[in-house]
Amino acid sequence: MSTRSPARLVVALGVAAVLAVFLLYTALRGSSTPTLTPSQVANHSGKLAVVGVVVAPLRGDSHSPGGLRFGLKNIDGRSSVVSVVYHGENPPPLFKVGRNVVVSGSYAHGRLAGDNVVTKCPSKYTSKPAA
Repeated sequence: MSTRSPARLVVALGVAAVLAVFLLYTALRGSSTPTLTPSQVANHSGKLAVVGVVVAPLRGDSHSPGGLRFGLKNIDGRSSVVSVVYHGENPPPLFKVGRNVVVSGSYAHGRLAGDNVVTKCPSKYTSKPAA
């Protein structure tokens, strides 16, 4: 007959329970960032991502204290425009007026303080012309 202590089993089950709670918490409250369009951000604040089309004018530089300033409007053409001030690395090479982008950052008082810009390559999503 074995005289092992049940303490090892209790410790192992305790560790497994802590890991299960952590995984559940991460899945529900983790670092998810809502992705919205410019017409949806009005009643939001805090960390989020906005997907839209870059509108003119482009002013400033992402490395300057004032940042790179531009607007984002809905991809479907609705007139809602969100002001963006982007600080960080240089924008991606395909970044320009009229390009679809996703800007991540903090939104407050009608302005998105962006810290990441990702361009969406339009040629990747359009069908090829018939031969």
